[in-house]
Amino acid sequence: MELSPPMSATAPPPAGRARGSGAQDRVRRTPHVPGEAGVWVFILGDLAAFALLFGVWMYYRGKEPALFADSQLDVHRTFGAINTLLLLTSSLCVITAVRAVRAQIRRVAQAAIGFALVCAVGFLLNKVLEWTDLVANGHGPTANNYFLYFFVLTGLHAFHVVVGMGVLIALLRLSRKPSLSKGQFAFVEGGACFWHMVDLIWVVLFALLYLMH
Repeated sequence: MELSPPMSATAPPPAGRARGSGAQDRVRRTPHVPGEAGVWVFILGDLAAFALLFGVWMYYRGKEPALFADSQLDVHRTFGAINTLLLLTSSLCVITAVRAVRAQIRRVAQAAIGFALVCAVGFLLNKVLEWTDLVANGHGPTANNYFLYFFVLTGLHAFHVVVGMGVLIALLRLSRKPSLSKGQFAFVEGGACFWHMVDLIWVVLFALLYLMH
């Protein structure tokens, strides 16, 4: 009686999945730190810079607690809550996209990254509406120290969102490839880590600017 060859030697890849390169298969099987060392140096440096700004914020808040508490009442938490929901949703989408890229399910990866981009655009539009409302009501950057640092911190974060959108667009292009090299896959993971950093910074900003009394 003739024995059939093992399934793994003859079965085609599942529908909707492309056969990946050996490098990508090894990355998928081997535990590793996501991204490249240079990306983590950049991320940690960025986090350190924001930590310094948070410290400056806390210093001036300690000097003028009544002013900061009263000014915070003029900021609408709804804007901040909506933006928090948008960025948390985008982070979930990016996690889904990275997993789909690992599994070589391109359509899922593209859809997830596309929805993350929609969330990022929604974040920026909502932020512009918030800034416009504050300025129209006399709460611009020159109103007092609270609003000065409010606009500096949220403006710097919005810049990071714009940069992150560029990263997401690059990830979207990579997700369309039938297979990725080890370096390309590391870029996907590093880009996802950068986007998670942007989301983390916003969560801290939301707590400091909108919630802390």
